[in-house]
Order: sequence, then structure tokens, then C-alpha cells
Amino acid sequence: MTDHGIFVWNELVTPDQEKCGDFYCELLGWTRREVDSGPFGIYTVFRREGKDIAGMMNPTTDYSRSRPPCWNAYIAVQDVDACASRATELGGKIIEPPSDIPGVGRVCMLEDPSGAVVLLMEPELIVEEGSR
Repeated sequence: MTDHGIFVWNELVTPDQEKCGDFYCELLGWTRREVDSGPFGIYTVFRREGKDIAGMMNPTTDYSRSRPPCWNAYIAVQDVDACASRATELGGKIIEPPSDIPGVGRVCMLEDPSGAVVLLMEPELIVEEGSR
């Protein structure tokens, strides 16, 4: 299990993956590979020196389509359902309830009491550094 409470992934949500992918690859020297995510469209994985470092996806929910393009951060937790419940007790708001993403894990999106958005992820399996 990835350490509880550690940021583990960053992901750009944008309706223009081609333009943004070109931008970040040129700006930062990244490469990218595209993965077919079925009904969610293409998921892009950014890579640096052969390691997966970030992702990019189309807006796929009413919430994400209503916001401007943004980077989302994921924090690893041991039990996403328990953390989601605890977050609401502490004044947070669940935006997208816990759900399973095959091959990735269980995730949810929440707002903290100030309105900042973050995603919690209970990873499906242990991933060695750079082997994703």
C-alpha cells in the first residue's frame, strides 16, 4: 500500500488533450502515450525518462464539464469510503462519491471546508516506482 496521506498522482482535466499535450511535452520535455478508456475517451499518460508522471483526461462528469480546465491532485488513503465519511464530518463536501476505477483503485472527489478540491485514492495494487 502506498503511504496513507501522500500525494500520488496529478491529472489534467481538459477538453483539448491534443493542444495541452503538445504544450506540456514541448515545455517540459515529456512524452505521452494514449490509452483507450472506453466510454470516457482517451486517457493520456505523461512520461519522463520512461516513468509515468501524470495523466490527462477529458471532462467526464457534469461537475468537471462545468469547471474550467484544471489540474487535480490525488492523495493515497487506506480506506477511501471511511475517509469520505470522515471528510463530511469535518466540514468537507463529497463532489463525486467513492467509485471503482478498474486497474487503478477506488477514488472520490471532495471539497475541503474552503472549497478547494482534491481526490482521494485507495490504490488497487502496489505499484513499484516507475512501473506504472
